[in-house]
Amino acid sequence: MKIVYLKHLVLALALTGITGLAQAQLALPAPSPAASLTQAVGLGEVKVNYSRPGKKGRQIFGKVVPFGALWRTGANAATKFTFSEEVTIAGTKVPKGEYSLFSIPNAGEWTIILNKNANANTGNYKPEEDVVRFQAKTSALPMEVESFTINFANLSVSAALVEISWDKTMVSFPIVAEVDSKVNAQIARQLDPKRDAGLYYQIATYYYDNNRNLDEAYDLVTKSVDWNPQFWVVHLKAKLEAKLKKYNDAIGTAQKSMDMAKAQNNMDYVRLNEELIAECKKMGK
Repeated sequence: MKIVYLKHLVLALALTGITGLAQAQLALPAPSPAASLTQAVGLGEVKVNYSRPGKKGRQIFGKVVPFGALWRTGANAATKFTFSEEVTIAGTKVPKGEYSLFSIPNAGEWTIILNKNANANTGNYKPEEDVVRFQAKTSALPMEVESFTINFANLSVSAALVEISWDKTMVSFPIVAEVDSKVNAQIARQLDPKRDAGLYYQIATYYYDNNRNLDEAYDLVTKSVDWNPQFWVVHLKAKLEAKLKKYNDAIGTAQKSMDMAKAQNNMDYVRLNEELIAECKKMGK
C-alpha cells in the first residue's frame, strides 16, 4: 500500500509541476515594437499602424529585406493605413477606409502598393486587390536609422509627405487631400445675409492664408469689423489691405488695431501691427 501511495504522490507532484509550467507566462518586450501615428491632412486624418524592427548591426536592404521581393513594409504584419476621407496618391483617388501597405524594394527604386485588404500579409496578398501601385525613388540618408520608421513631413494645407526610413535608405510619397471644394461648399452653405462677424472673419482668414479671393476676403473682413470690431479682426483687414497694395490704408488700419491691442494689453498684436506698419511704409515708397 505504501508503494502504491508513493507512486500516486509522485505522479500528482509531477502533474502539478507540468501544470504550473504550462500556466507560467512572462511579459517580455517585443523585438519589433508596435507603433501608431495620426496626422491631420486637409480636413481629414491619416492613421498608420506598423511594427518597428531594428537594424541590429545587420545589412538590411538586399539581405534582411531582399531586393525584388514583396515586403510587408515593417514587421509582424503588413503596415496599415487608414484614411478618414478620400485622398489622392500617385494620381489615383483612394476612398476613405483601411488599407495594407506593401512594397517591393530595389537598390534605386521601390514599388509602393496599397491593397484594399487591410488584413493582408505576404501569405495571402492578392495583386488584384491593389488600389494603387507606383514607383518611388530611394534617397541615401547621411545617418543610420536604427529602427524602421514611418513619418509625415512637408505638411501643407492639403498634403503631407510620407517618409519611410531604415538603415541609410529612405523613400517618400505624397498624400494629397481635396480641400478647396469642400471649404467652398461650406462657405456656400454658411454665407447668407445673417450678420455673423465671426464667420466672416473665419472665411476671410482662410482666403488670406491661401492667397485667393482676396477682394471677397477684404469685403468680408470689412463687414466683420463694422459689425463687431476686434483688434485681431482689424489686424487681418490691415494685412489684406497690404496684400492688395493699399499701403496707406493698411497703415491707418494697423494703427487702429495696435491702439485697440494696447488698450487690452495684448503686446503680441502690438508687435505684429508695428511690424506691418514698418513693412507697409517700406513697400509704399
